[in-house]
Amino acid sequence: MDEIKTQDNIRNTQKTSTGEKVKAILANHSAAIALIFIMIIGIIFRGDVFFTYSNLMNVLMNNSFIGIISLGMTLIILTGNIDLAVGSQLALSGLVAVTLLNNTESVIIAILGAILVGAITGGLSGMAVSYFNIPSFIVTLGTMQIYRSFAQYFYSGGGVMASATNADTFTNISNYRLFGEIPMPIVYWIILSLLMVLFTRKTAFGRHIFAVGSNERATFLSSVNIHKIKIGVFIMSGVLVAIAGVLEASRLGSMNSASSGRSYEMDAIAAVVIGGTAMNGGRGSIIGTVFGTLTIGIINNLMNLLGVPSFLVGAIKGFIIIGAVMLQKIMSKHKE
Repeated sequence: MDEIKTQDNIRNTQKTSTGEKVKAILANHSAAIALIFIMIIGIIFRGDVFFTYSNLMNVLMNNSFIGIISLGMTLIILTGNIDLAVGSQLALSGLVAVTLLNNTESVIIAILGAILVGAITGGLSGMAVSYFNIPSFIVTLGTMQIYRSFAQYFYSGGGVMASATNADTFTNISNYRLFGEIPMPIVYWIILSLLMVLFTRKTAFGRHIFAVGSNERATFLSSVNIHKIKIGVFIMSGVLVAIAGVLEASRLGSMNSASSGRSYEMDAIAAVVIGGTAMNGGRGSIIGTVFGTLTIGIINNLMNLLGVPSFLVGAIKGFIIIGAVMLQKIMSKHKE
C-alpha cells in the first residue's frame, strides 16, 4: 500500500514538474511563441504575399524606428516607469536635425544636435520623476504635449525639408542598402539591440535598472544612487528616440511637426509589453522587446494584407496590450 502511495506521489510530482516547466517556457519565451504563431497565421491566410523576401524586408524596415524607440522604452519600464512623450521627442529631434543640416551644411552637427535634444528632453523628464517624485505617467503626459506644441509653434504647424547641398549625404543614412539589399535602419536596429543586450547584462548600471524596478527601497538601502538610475534611463531613451528621429528624417528627407511620431508611444509600449517586460518593472529583456516589435510589425502588415479597416488598427493594438498585461498577471500568479 505504501509503495502504491509512493508511486502516486512520484507521478503527481512529475506532473507538477512538467506543468511548471511548460509555464516557465511560456513565461520566458512568450514573445517568440507569439511571433511564430502570428507568422503561421500569415502564411496560412496570405502566404503568397506575406512570406516573401520583399514583404518581410519591408516589415523589418518599417518597424526599425519603433524597434529603436522600444529599446529605450524597455529600460524605462524596467524601472517601473513609462514614457508617453517619445513620439513628440522624435518629431522635435528630427526637426532639429533637418534644420541644423540646412543651416550648417554639416551632417555631423545635425545628428549631434538631435541627440542633444533627445538627451535634454529625456533628462528633464527623468529629473521630474526622480527628484520631485511625480508619477512618470503624469510627467510624460505633460511633456508629450509640451514638445509637440513647441514643435508646431516654431514650425507653424508644418515641417521642414532637407534642402542643403549635401542633403543626399543625409538621406543616404537611411536609404542606403547594405550589399544592395538590406536597408540601413535594420542594420542600426540590430547593432543597437546587441549593444543594449550587453549593457543590461554586463554592466553594473544595467543590473541596477532591474534592481530599481524589483525593489526600489532595497536598492536604495544597498547604496545605489536611485536618482542616477532613473534619470539615466530617461536620458538613454531620449538619445535612442533622437537616433530614430534622425533616421526617419533621413529616410523621408523631411520632418513634420504635426504628424511625425504620432502614436509611436503606443507601438513602443505594446512591443515592450508583448516582449514580456512587466509593467511594474524589474522583469524583462531587450531580446523579448525585439520579438515584441517584430510581432507588432507583422500584425500591422497582416491587417493591411487582409484588408482590415485602418480605423480598427488602433483598437486591435489596444486589445493586444491589455491581453499581454493580463497574461503577465496570470503567469506571475502561477510563479508565486
